[in-house]
Amino acid sequence: MSTQLSPSAACTQAWERVLPRVRGALVFLDAASAESLHWCMGGVEALLRSGALAVRALDGPAGSPRQPKAVMTVVGQPKGAVLDSLRELVLGSYFQNCLLLLTGGQEEGLRLEDQLRRWMGEDNSVAEVVHVALGWAPLAPQLLLSPALASFFPPLPADLQRLAGRPRTDRKRPATPATETELPAHLQLRARSLARALSTFLEELGLREECFAMGALSRIVAVELAADPQGKSRRKVAPHRGSLLLIDRSLDLTGAVSHHGDNLVEKIISVLPRFPGHTNDVAVNVVELTALLVGDDSSSALAPGCLAQPNDPAAKALWESMLSMKHKEAVMEVRRHLVEAASRENLPIKMSMGRVTPEQLSTYVQLFKNNLKALENHCGLLQLGLATSQTLKHPEYAKWDNFLAFERLLLQNLGETDLPKVLRQLLSMVKSHSERKENDYSPEDLLVLLVYIYSVVGEIPLDKELDAAEEELKKALVRVFCDEPKLSPLLQKITGTIS
Repeated sequence: MSTQLSPSAACTQAWERVLPRVRGALVFLDAASAESLHWCMGGVEALLRSGALAVRALDGPAGSPRQPKAVMTVVGQPKGAVLDSLRELVLGSYFQNCLLLLTGGQEEGLRLEDQLRRWMGEDNSVAEVVHVALGWAPLAPQLLLSPALASFFPPLPADLQRLAGRPRTDRKRPATPATETELPAHLQLRARSLARALSTFLEELGLREECFAMGALSRIVAVELAADPQGKSRRKVAPHRGSLLLIDRSLDLTGAVSHHGDNLVEKIISVLPRFPGHTNDVAVNVVELTALLVGDDSSSALAPGCLAQPNDPAAKALWESMLSMKHKEAVMEVRRHLVEAASRENLPIKMSMGRVTPEQLSTYVQLFKNNLKALENHCGLLQLGLATSQTLKHPEYAKWDNFLAFERLLLQNLGETDLPKVLRQLLSMVKSHSERKENDYSPEDLLVLLVYIYSVVGEIPLDKELDAAEEELKKALVRVFCDEPKLSPLLQKITGTIS
């Protein structure tokens, strides 16, 4: 009987099957597959070591006459703008051999192969479409994220009523889509993409699933998965059995916006800036690991560090520990790993017990700075140490406990009083840009608290006092938005404006 792979091992195995096929080819990656490669194999170096001529974005520059072979990856369905990018890329190049890697939908393969050959325009051109699970980012052996679906969110009841043209008459009985056709077109496409990506991944695992769904959108995805022709064939021959539980994210908005988590990784990802082009990794400032002077000259810019270290066993082990431990234990574990690494390299480390401080972690990291061999041996570990130190020192980190305290107060008040009074309590904290001090809540913070309040309050009856409180709070928020000298990207997206 075949051995059951872990989810992260299945992701790595999928990429390992791709690597031999990139030799002598230009490789074009979309953003989601690039992020998957980052977490599975450590990045584009794996492709270059396997003989790829170059690695570019899917909308990057075309190939030259001396580059007749291309490998392209697309996570999701190649439609609309994605299909246009593929056509422009092939028409603008001199490819004679194109391999297109997709994450699902075998019925699309023949049609796309014909299109690729037509775009290449040569009778002897070779086009192949292969379906492989490349769209998953394995943060840990049992934790996968889907970068392509980072913004995929189930529609709320008010959204569905608006899309259906129905007025909101009863807050207790929200509308839910019964079939996929009741969803807007872009959600239909994403639901199908998710179902097909899941089917391809379950095939990688050799799994025949028993599927359970909670929530309207999850039920639609489950129906799509059950109807998928590729899935029907897979379930007949798959050697392993398993349960698949699909849950609408809107069923737990409270957990998504609250600050009750006591996990170091959660705080690192919330506080540090995003790694360029990625949805699930952060940029770690590694300047203090190098002797380079980074000044105004753009040529001296230094690439940031990151959390993903799949090719560094020690760093990978620490990262997995950080994911499962409580905050205080994880910080102490980071210190322990840094001390042990410094001791192995015979670096002059001064032991200290008690509370771990960001300055202490930074001091330990800087011991490696002028020792190139030690730096190379422990680069991944040092990046995790810096990520921890920079998070503990970040101004937003200090807000975490403030948010937690206020959320607990709101929860207590909601249990003792009614929603209009809680909204008026929040109204007193709405301050314009000119009035706000360092400890006051920003517009984004206020929106998070509003989502938290409405997520924990439960059923909301129609009430004139509530309508008046909501209207008062809306007007205050509009004034705050208008007073902002520059709207954040989130507020620009919400308001549909550009500062």
